[in-house]
Amino acid sequence: QLQLVESGGGLVQPGGSLRLSCAASGFTLDDYIIAWFRQAPGKEREGVSCVSLVAGLTHYADSVKDRFTISRDNTKNTVYLQMNSLKPEDPAVYYCAADGPFTDLSMCVVSSTLSYDIWGQGIQVTVSS
Repeated sequence: QLQLVESGGGLVQPGGSLRLSCAASGFTLDDYIIAWFRQAPGKEREGVSCVSLVAGLTHYADSVKDRFTISRDNTKNTVYLQMNSLKPEDPAVYYCAADGPFTDLSMCVVSSTLSYDIWGQGIQVTVSS
C-alpha cells in the first residue's frame, strides 16, 4: 500500500519555527516528485514547495521562499519541510503529496494538484501568540 504520513505540526508563535515530516511507505521517494500543499479554512489548496530528489531540484511558492526549506532523509524515506519565520498567514492544514512513478523528474511544480495521486492525511499548523 502506497502511503504518506505527515507529522510535526502544532501551535507556534509568530516568528517561530516548525519542521513537518512526510514519511513514505510502499514506495521509494526517488521515483516521485514530492510536494507540500496547504489549505486554510475557506480557501483553495495551494502549493507550497516540491522536490525532485533524483534531479536535486526544489521549487517554492513566492509566499514561503526564503522561509521554508524542503529536504529529505534517504535512510528514513522521509521528506521534511522546515518552516521558519512563521507568519499569521501560514496557518493551514499541510499535506504532502507524491507524483509518480512515471513522471518527468527533471522539474516539479505546485501550481496544480492534478498530477499528485498519493496524499497524506494532512496536519494542522497554527500560528498564534
